[in-house]
Amino acid sequence: MKYIFGPVPSRRLGLSLGVDLIPPKTCSYDCLYCQIGKTTCKTIEPKAYVPMEAVIAELEETLAKVTPDYVTFSGSGEPTLHVEIDRAIAYVKEKTGARVAVLTNGSLLYRPEVRERLLKADMVMPTLSTVREETFRAIHQPHDNLSLTGIIEGLRSLRESYRGQLFIEVMLLAGFNEGEEEIEALKRMILEIAPDRVQLNTVVRPPADPKAIPLDRKKLEDIKSVFGECAEIVATAPIKEKQHLQVPLSAAVLEMARRRPVTIEDVAGALGAPLREADETVKALVNKGDLRRQTHIGKDYYTG
Repeated sequence: MKYIFGPVPSRRLGLSLGVDLIPPKTCSYDCLYCQIGKTTCKTIEPKAYVPMEAVIAELEETLAKVTPDYVTFSGSGEPTLHVEIDRAIAYVKEKTGARVAVLTNGSLLYRPEVRERLLKADMVMPTLSTVREETFRAIHQPHDNLSLTGIIEGLRSLRESYRGQLFIEVMLLAGFNEGEEEIEALKRMILEIAPDRVQLNTVVRPPADPKAIPLDRKKLEDIKSVFGECAEIVATAPIKEKQHLQVPLSAAVLEMARRRPVTIEDVAGALGAPLREADETVKALVNKGDLRRQTHIGKDYYTG
């Protein structure tokens, strides 16, 4: 598969079948914390980056074999950069009945046509981590033509027209946006936007830049108490267990690690494999050179 990946374990969506509409690493941001790496093509111009007919053909083939919790548009870049994302969403909804989520940085929602393309999704999950322009630019390193004011207005407009679930992700980095004034100002803005949920996240997997340092659990809990009942911490949420796919375990592990770093616990939980078997499989793939190991905050992650 060229455009479909997984299913892979997701801390927020259970077993997620990914749809990747954007070449790596094409994005409107170059976030310090990105687990995929540095942005190599920074752009805000939507176009048909990959052929939609091929994407739909792969979706049809894959969904005939697996039943994910969600079909999730994410992957190697910013998914709303594809001008036909609405066509892919509509296919999933009309042909399969599966739920659709879109993981987006929210940077292009100031454009009415981009918001329109997302209206059939069941869940849209944009990111808003600060209301201060200086902090925004430090964390996300956005395209020069983007402004935080425009992005916030885009979120407000989406909330007015969108009838699905809107979950705003707040990505928290030590030394950047965890201060009391930052959090209080962000809380006021998010409450004005009125999402269904606020999801507090931090750096869990190896980031693109070592300056991206995670918050500890206590600090996350303190920030959650500021936001109140609308907020949840997703950074350390357990991955739901699923039955093993009908493919060799090694092949399933490689498919998971192809798109993002995974731990041995991720592999065991997502594929329903005993922890010892997952450990042996991963280490054998490392010895063969098919996976490489990275250590982040004392934990080993494996990437293709």
